[in-house]
Amino acid sequence: MSGRKWLMWDEAVTRYDFGPRHPMDPVRLALTMGLVRAYGLDRAVEVVAAKAAGDSTLRLVHREDYVAAVRAVSEDPARADGTYGLGTDDDPAFSGMHEASALIAGQSVAAAEALWRGEALHAVNFAGGLHHAMPGAASGFCVYNDAALAIARLLELGAERVAYVDVDVHHGDGVQAAFWDDPRVLTVSVHEHPRTLFPQTGWPQETGGPAAEGSAVNLALPAGTGDAGWLRAFHAVVPEVLADFRPQVLVTQHGADTHFEDPLAHLAVSLDAQRAVQESCHDLAHAYAGGRWLALGGGGYAVVDVVPRSWTHLVAIAAHRPIEPETLVPQSWRDEVYARTRQWGPARMTDGLSPVHWRDWESGYDPADRTDQAVLAARRAVYPLRGMLL
Repeated sequence: MSGRKWLMWDEAVTRYDFGPRHPMDPVRLALTMGLVRAYGLDRAVEVVAAKAAGDSTLRLVHREDYVAAVRAVSEDPARADGTYGLGTDDDPAFSGMHEASALIAGQSVAAAEALWRGEALHAVNFAGGLHHAMPGAASGFCVYNDAALAIARLLELGAERVAYVDVDVHHGDGVQAAFWDDPRVLTVSVHEHPRTLFPQTGWPQETGGPAAEGSAVNLALPAGTGDAGWLRAFHAVVPEVLADFRPQVLVTQHGADTHFEDPLAHLAVSLDAQRAVQESCHDLAHAYAGGRWLALGGGGYAVVDVVPRSWTHLVAIAAHRPIEPETLVPQSWRDEVYARTRQWGPARMTDGLSPVHWRDWESGYDPADRTDQAVLAARRAVYPLRGMLL
């Protein structure tokens, strides 16, 4: 197997643009790539611009009538009336919607193919992670579900076990739905509790369809959860279910919207904890998937202070060139930030909370702790179905 690391990038992904008042500002992608270049990480990986996903690839997950509808509103956004989730406040239609969405999907699919064929060991597509898109509808800022499409292509190529771990603040509902009844895919989502956040799914009791009981794992955390609780929860569930499942490929989604500065959610996680989980995902890929790791972006709406730093750490970890948290941010990038946004960019690659400390699960369950209650609910729902000990 090749030890090469791929970074999927095409400037045209920034055309995935819902408009000036929409929170998913594509400047977050441009600024991330700018920071990657400022650290020279583009010379530590192979930067690959893949082709857009064609219709036959999109149909691995999405219905033919839905793809046709996306094409239609892409050509004439005025035709969008909310049908298929297109033309809503979350997913307003824009010219070129199909092309931009298919391009992002194509990057993730090509990365998955490279991993399976041994052409790369790790691959990152931070423009991807559009995990809410359903087979027949856009949802939650997501048009085509690149994560599900990448997994579907892996299955098509012969993979028998693919694990998907989603640490976005929002439940990875679209990926879970795509493989709800498929025991070949393990979906694990660590997210804010559905009582307090879109899409109001991801309850611990959602454990997979009749043919795949125990293949969906949902760790729903209370609003306000910070670094120590988030890391405790992740490590109390994710490594154990991956060890049990033994994936051939690990696909992870790293939405940066768990951050305490994010305007659309209610967790209180730092950049330093996000980096710690990225490192853990890298280590888990080597421990359980032979190193085959596809890392995707996702949500994240603090587009200057948080997203570029978080995903640059992700690229650096995948490149085996990790950036120390206390590292100064290059002034050239801060100048680029100001030129693009008229905001001052952050000065360091940390929120000042590194190293992040957390208490492991084996140190004891606290029945009064809401995070511990969430962890135990997830374990009780899934572990018996998988024949695992609580």
